[in-house]
Amino acid sequence: MTVNKRKVVTYFSITGTTERAARLLVEAAGADVVPIEAQTPYSSADVDWRNKQSRCVAEHEDPALRPEIASAPNAGEYDVIFLGYPLWWEQAPNIIRSFLESQQWEGKTIIPFATSSSSISGSDGKHLHSSASDADWKEGRRITYRDTVQSLGRWIQQLGIE
Repeated sequence: MTVNKRKVVTYFSITGTTERAARLLVEAAGADVVPIEAQTPYSSADVDWRNKQSRCVAEHEDPALRPEIASAPNAGEYDVIFLGYPLWWEQAPNIIRSFLESQQWEGKTIIPFATSSSSISGSDGKHLHSSASDADWKEGRRITYRDTVQSLGRWIQQLGIE
């Protein structure tokens, strides 16, 4: 007997790139979608990595910073969580840790995915495992503009989550 697992694609996106990847994944996985939104939204100036005073630089320099979340999914309602984020210095933004550390993960599967125009390192999500150590982590991947619903569907099949 096959049990249909409840799946959600949740993501943090500022420029729309990660949101686009999440929408493809929603279609490929047959999942719900719930964005992770910051209590104080990020502006384009906040993510200017060349500006030493920007929020993204401050978060990079202080990994303990945890931006407050305005909304995110309740992981308790799902079995499988696809977790998306842009790569900042080959890491997920700190708001992803805010989300992970606010939930109970026992019995849950987390599958990270990341977007970046150049970085691949960090898309596997291994740097996040300590923030949700009770979860069953699957190896993640970077989703690019070349990916399609079909290519993501093949990836999901390889994960063996059904």
